[in-house]
Amino acid sequence: MKTKAVRLYGKEDLRLEEFDLPEIKDDEILAHIISDSVCMSTFKAAEQGADHKRVPNDIAENPIIVGHEFCGEIVQVGAKWAHQFKAGQKFSIQPALNYKGSLEAPGYSYRYIGGDATYVVIPNEVMEMNCLLNYEGDAFFYGSLAEPMSCIVGGYHANYHTTGGSYVHDMGIVEGGNLAILAGAGPMGLGAIDYAIHCDRKPALVVVTDVDDARLARAAEILPVEEAAKNGVKLVYINTRDKDDSCLMDLTDGKGFNDVYVYAPVKPVVEQGDRILAKDGCLNFFAGPVDNKFSAMFNFYNVHYNATHLAANSGGNTDDMIESLQMMEKGLINPAAMITHIGGLNAVIDTVLNLPNIKGGKKLIYTNIDLPLTAIDDFEALGADNEMFKELATICKKHNGLWNAEAEKYLLANAKAI
Repeated sequence: MKTKAVRLYGKEDLRLEEFDLPEIKDDEILAHIISDSVCMSTFKAAEQGADHKRVPNDIAENPIIVGHEFCGEIVQVGAKWAHQFKAGQKFSIQPALNYKGSLEAPGYSYRYIGGDATYVVIPNEVMEMNCLLNYEGDAFFYGSLAEPMSCIVGGYHANYHTTGGSYVHDMGIVEGGNLAILAGAGPMGLGAIDYAIHCDRKPALVVVTDVDDARLARAAEILPVEEAAKNGVKLVYINTRDKDDSCLMDLTDGKGFNDVYVYAPVKPVVEQGDRILAKDGCLNFFAGPVDNKFSAMFNFYNVHYNATHLAANSGGNTDDMIESLQMMEKGLINPAAMITHIGGLNAVIDTVLNLPNIKGGKKLIYTNIDLPLTAIDDFEALGADNEMFKELATICKKHNGLWNAEAEKYLLANAKAI
């Protein structure tokens, strides 16, 4: 079986190539990748090459396939796994295998599996660790978004609270409590809002901050306060530019927030999160900084006397990913708001290497087509000269300007093959 894939040979050395996959062994699975969303972690791997903790030292001779947020269909199943998986089955993968304590992961460490490919060989350890996950949704892109969504879900499970006189940590956000999502009008923040108002352990109040009125207005269009109210949650969007903490504390009658999520690695945002914590409040530093010396002040008087504390998570686990997939399949959450750009396999190299400079949210790659990376907001203008983009613009308009299953189906049927 031939595949086309983007492979990493060294620092900033990505190549789109066609090559032969080996015949699968009895404990392996052959799969067809349809979609992969590009993660900042892939940019970091491309920048660091073999210096990255998950990337092997010998990539110059044995390059790895990049991409770890992917979804596709099973083509052929080895005998060992024939009782559990079958050809035609849709799947997503939890890339954080933790197989025998190893950091190896699809998209970082393997020659024959990664999201930016047409066909891959799924190795035995993925199935052994229960990381090949069945997906029954209508659109492949949701399966790709399950991994970033699982990081958000993991953040909600990672927070913890205590009871005076007990050393037991009660995991999860405070049900019926006050929750703040700071710098939360970006793509991942939208996922956090969506989960907060649709999960089974809801806060009573969700406050979302940003310093950009346009981002806040768009967030309110995608996730209206009325939708939150239907689910028993008071949702407030607020621009905190040139405002002090009282604009947030007043919303809690001065009590503060039980759970605070920081969605940007910005010192003043972290410090504001600390200041608005309630007694036994938990601040989750969700945003991953690039600077390995990033720091911020934290009030240790409150740590001692008010039991405030910190949590963080750099990813979700398999249970978080299964929860994400199931909620998407049931239509409870719609992380399509994360996606701002669409492209084909030919767009991967430039997208990965320039990712920090490309504004917007998730860049979604369809691995079997030839398409430059294109912003959804540009579909209408491009449609003046291109029938495909004209139709995609019309379809996305019907879905509040978001990428959707109908658009995916049309694109896959009409785009140029890679």
